[in-house]
Amino acid sequence: MSAVVVVGAQWGDEGKGKVVDLYAPYAELVVRYAGGANAGHTLVVNGEKLILHLIPSGILHEQTKCVVGQGTVIDPAVFLEEIEALSARRVATDGRLLVSQRAHVVLPHHKLIDGLREKKSNEAIGTTKRGIGPCYEDKVARRGVRMGDLLDIEVLRGKLDANLESWRPVAEDLGGTLPSAEEVAAQYAALGEALRRYIGDAAAIVRASIRAEEKILLEGAQGTMLDIDNGTYPFVTSSNAVAGGACAGAGIGPTHIRRAVGIAKAYTTRVGGGPFPTELEDETGQLLRDAGAEYGSTTGRPRRCGWLDLVALRHAVTVNGLGELAITKLDVLSAVDAIMLCVAYELDGERLDYPPYERLEAVQPIYETLEGWDEDLSGCRTRADLPAAAQAYLARIEQEVGCPIGVVSVGPDREDTADLQDPFGA
Repeated sequence: MSAVVVVGAQWGDEGKGKVVDLYAPYAELVVRYAGGANAGHTLVVNGEKLILHLIPSGILHEQTKCVVGQGTVIDPAVFLEEIEALSARRVATDGRLLVSQRAHVVLPHHKLIDGLREKKSNEAIGTTKRGIGPCYEDKVARRGVRMGDLLDIEVLRGKLDANLESWRPVAEDLGGTLPSAEEVAAQYAALGEALRRYIGDAAAIVRASIRAEEKILLEGAQGTMLDIDNGTYPFVTSSNAVAGGACAGAGIGPTHIRRAVGIAKAYTTRVGGGPFPTELEDETGQLLRDAGAEYGSTTGRPRRCGWLDLVALRHAVTVNGLGELAITKLDVLSAVDAIMLCVAYELDGERLDYPPYERLEAVQPIYETLEGWDEDLSGCRTRADLPAAAQAYLARIEQEVGCPIGVVSVGPDREDTADLQDPFGA
């Protein structure tokens, strides 16, 4: 078993980028396996911030190869922009980065449809309007355009004709006008040519890495509670964000996965619509938002903030088969006096330890109050360095969800980390 999956254990934005960046030096290959440019994985190295939407977060480590797998959906323009941004920072990508020829392409009309739906709908999902949902719709409907198609303009034009025709009545109903197939073909063929050396058989790279018994890090996007099957449907993303999605999205068999690590903030955030039982719509919620800089790295939208929801986290431990948790932004809780911890829900007089099938918006959180702390945690490098109250908080989380905590992030920078260990270790 040579692979470790890193997965979001909440509603996304948990800090997966930092954790993957921390784990990448231990791996030979990092594979992004789901989602698209709706993700925003933030890396902070020596105070300098870099946000990646598509390229795996291991790219900053020159000894690590990076693959974007077939389960992702790719906006080629964003992918090219990220390559250029890395080049400006003198981060080499040639020979180290490959995107699967099987990955589906986000097209201009996907973004158009996504935006029109959000604008017109009475129950907007709160998408990033990056065209992710419509692209996955095309994939499932078997009419999608894939990255390999960008390398042959005649093939691309033929697929675009059929694809655009299927969306025409939808666009007209929403009051939009679709671009022409010729226009899109010319634009995307040019992008394909610019990316030609980065497009290939990603699954073959993964297979070769497995045969060589290399260590593979599988990077998820979004979070468990946004998973299309396991999340708060319909307020979810369009892909399988859980650890199991890594098998299909990266082209790796389940018997090769050694461990799944779940990333969770020390509190909870959510972007967009949908139920959020522990949401704080008061001064404390704003305090967490400001202290944690809780504004979307992809959209810039303010994130909804609340206390840590152990019901959702317990669910994530179960559906992902998590062997370990990584807790991020523990330092943010230094800004509050007492800490509330949601250990269960109550619905119609019944205690629930796991999220209900429906009516999540009607549950009442059952809280425990824990002692807070006001110390600066940025210098802590082991769990023993933390204040006693912070140690007790982590211990209570472990006890309630039945999963040990490994890495603890105590600040945004790569160095602001306690108890970092080799994720591939025994």
